[in-house]
Amino acid sequence: MAYYGGIGAVARVFILFLLVIVLVLGGLIWFDYLGIIDVKETLSPVFEAVGLHKRTPVKAIDDPLLLERVRIKKKEEALIITAEKLDKRAEDLKKREDELSQKMEKVAEEEKAIAEKEKSFNERVKAFENRRVNLVQNSKYLVGMPPEKAVAILLKMDDQDIIDTFRITEEEAAKAGETSLVAYWLSLMPPERAAELERKMARMPKS
Repeated sequence: MAYYGGIGAVARVFILFLLVIVLVLGGLIWFDYLGIIDVKETLSPVFEAVGLHKRTPVKAIDDPLLLERVRIKKKEEALIITAEKLDKRAEDLKKREDELSQKMEKVAEEEKAIAEKEKSFNERVKAFENRRVNLVQNSKYLVGMPPEKAVAILLKMDDQDIIDTFRITEEEAAKAGETSLVAYWLSLMPPERAAELERKMARMPKS
């Protein structure tokens, strides 16, 4: 009986010892929670004695905005790339605009040249028509004059004007079914001048 009683007393002491340890640990944890003591710092010698080292605290990030800065930097790089693409596209568009402007200028110059040629042609046609009208009128005046007076007026004109007047006179006589006075006018002119006019009239085609 004395042996079993001794075993029971040892067990109770051990249980009481564990209970004390639990209460101490619980108290330490509670005080640590309340901020009264720092359990890790207080028990650090005990941890080191039993071979448990304190965990090295994680070094806080020096710049709390580092991730945000990295994100912003990536956005900036993306914006730079986009800006370069836009600049390249703008450069291409400018080049195309310059080429188009050059083509438009060339077309405008060609249109201007065509317009000037057309204007010049119209002016020549108008001048020719006006000259013809004047030649017809002069021919009528000369036909209505005495031949000697008409020849005197013709001799004061240059050869080309005389030839044009002769041809108009022949055309108007043919239209009216009459005999042209050109041959008679030539007969009244000095032989040398008449021969020169006949030679030129034979060489120059009728317009």
